[in-house]
Amino acid sequence: MSPAPGRPRPPRRRDRHGRGLRGPLAPSHVPIAKARSERFDDLVLDAVDRLKPRWAKQLSAVEFAVEEVPPVSELGDGPGPLTGEPIPFGRAEPAAGTRPAVVIIYRRPLESRARDRDHLGAMVHEAVVEQVAGLFGLSPESVDPGFDDHD
Repeated sequence: MSPAPGRPRPPRRRDRHGRGLRGPLAPSHVPIAKARSERFDDLVLDAVDRLKPRWAKQLSAVEFAVEEVPPVSELGDGPGPLTGEPIPFGRAEPAAGTRPAVVIIYRRPLESRARDRDHLGAMVHEAVVEQVAGLFGLSPESVDPGFDDHD
């Protein structure tokens, strides 16, 4: 039923099936309420926090970012049996001029290869360590002594 012309529509109190208004499925402070991208961002921040006790000074000059997928320019001809080039999990860009150094981690390639949340966390940590190591010109084992222990 529509309101009479010129009269404002009253606020809806129920959905059209009479079940009430939809609301959030979980309270905002519960981890399940976070979007997948927000949980991935948290994994990247956790990986950086694990490196900070040893590399806090160097990491303070580095910005960390998450992108969905690598740009086409990084894929070359694309992955496949002929090229053998894997899809990158991240990239590091050294500081240039006033722009700080940046480590970028790609969410979708990592999520598509992870078996579960724990494996995803380990893969994100490895990607962060590899990019930080490349940025600093070090081996991943020197950035994170337990790097070889991950699987």
